[in-house]
Amino acid sequence: MIKKIFLIFWCAMGSIMGYSQDADKINTSPKLVVGIVVDQMRYDYLTRFYNRFENDGFKRMIREGYNCKNTHFDYVPTYTGPGHASIFTGTTPQNHGIISNNWYDKFSKESVYCASDSSVKAVGSDSELERMSPHRMKTTTVADQNRLHTQLRGKTIGIAIKDRGAILPAGHSANGAYWFRGKDEGKWITSTYYRNELPNWVKKFNDSDQAESYLKVWGTLHDTKTYVESGPDQNVFEGGYKGKEEVTFPYDLKKLKDQNMGYDIIKASAYGNSLTADFAIAAIDGEQLGADDVTDFLTVSFSSTDYVGHNFGVNSKEIQDTYLRLDADLARFFNALDAKVGKGKYTVFLTADHGAVHVPSYLQSVKIPAGYFDRDVFATKVNNYVKEEFKVEGLIENISNNQLFFDYTKLKKNNIAKKDLQEALAHFILQEDQVDKVFTRDQLEKGEYTRGIASLIQKGYNQKRSGDIVVVMDPATISYSKTGSTHGSGLMYDTHAPLLFFGQGIEKGSTTVETKITDIAPTIAALLGIAFPNGATGDVLPFVLK
Repeated sequence: MIKKIFLIFWCAMGSIMGYSQDADKINTSPKLVVGIVVDQMRYDYLTRFYNRFENDGFKRMIREGYNCKNTHFDYVPTYTGPGHASIFTGTTPQNHGIISNNWYDKFSKESVYCASDSSVKAVGSDSELERMSPHRMKTTTVADQNRLHTQLRGKTIGIAIKDRGAILPAGHSANGAYWFRGKDEGKWITSTYYRNELPNWVKKFNDSDQAESYLKVWGTLHDTKTYVESGPDQNVFEGGYKGKEEVTFPYDLKKLKDQNMGYDIIKASAYGNSLTADFAIAAIDGEQLGADDVTDFLTVSFSSTDYVGHNFGVNSKEIQDTYLRLDADLARFFNALDAKVGKGKYTVFLTADHGAVHVPSYLQSVKIPAGYFDRDVFATKVNNYVKEEFKVEGLIENISNNQLFFDYTKLKKNNIAKKDLQEALAHFILQEDQVDKVFTRDQLEKGEYTRGIASLIQKGYNQKRSGDIVVVMDPATISYSKTGSTHGSGLMYDTHAPLLFFGQGIEKGSTTVETKITDIAPTIAALLGIAFPNGATGDVLPFVLK
């Protein structure tokens, strides 16, 4: 009896202290880690469309894995480049340096793109617009750390319709990153940062004309009338495609192709996600991912959800059909992983790079505060004010991404203190309609905010790359067209993202405890028993791991 009590006590203590019967196994090493990002996926798409999903896509992840229901981006701005970088580096733009998709470089005096790199060339395309690499990202990703940990034996492949969605998650040391060149080409390409020639499996995929097969009619997966989770098919809040007068199903993509930048129309339809899934499945075989006991990484970003959301809005039947079709593509992808890598031998996480706001004109129609902000009018007002107040032209060098950049050469030449210009502008801008808050460089550099929008702005603020004034708009106020949705704010519709884990080493369950996007990379690193990304600021989520 005493022995039995002792054994029960010892087992309980072992559970509490983290001991297991397999005492010398201190990490879980799946054959493959798959990081999935769904571009512009609001958390409530999971709940809104849940009853319409089949069993083997989103529902499988929830059923077999762990659902973090209260996951948020802990910085501003909520854009695609920063989102993908933050998910995989485990830190925010304050550290990884990807402060937007495009930003003003105060040293070169030009706008730069988060993945552009003039030192490389495209591979698979002759376009000068496809010269891309991760060189602007300052810190490592969890995939980089896996490469270092395995002495480069573990592979990393990044895949997305968008170049930045493929490049930033895969990190600096990836074996390859592939994105889709639309226009008149319709091919998957890469750059000389990774290799000088497309591998045979990519050439074979491109030669198969799989992209061509999606130039077909996009109709709803189910009867349109049953899509009661979304607004009416015909309304005034959607953009649509050039060449089709009514913004209603069906859409003949082949017929509309020439008026909508060729193969780019596939990107902007539900079929872009299907093409991405096709290519990701081909990559598993082509790169022999998960074929041995050394952990590989596959990062997959489904970009078309973002294109459709921007065009049609978050309440459209088009966005609903896109998610129902994505659900089917995920099921197909997971089945391929089961067959090629082995069920229970891989680990998957799925999240988003940002959410999206309801179309403000729609919100206004139902009496919810919302609006549109005219950047050009704002810039004119600001420049006129500065000229009148300080009697000097050109003190504001650039206005972009809701930030103002000062010309420090002119400040010095005219003996104007940076502090004086900051304070005067902050006071002036705050008087503007639709402006909710204003922060100065001095506030963000000298203070420390722990909660609220100020904290989010500070974590998205990079001392070297960000501007001198940051402007915050009113809720649901955007600089965008009157149709379609966008994103970028620190409000819940943009920050609340899904976060699902399933597969080897993952518990079953759910939580409403607040978690952060930056927690994902440290959690996966802990699962693998590898070093965290070198700039990581997120926390491990212990309840997710077995």
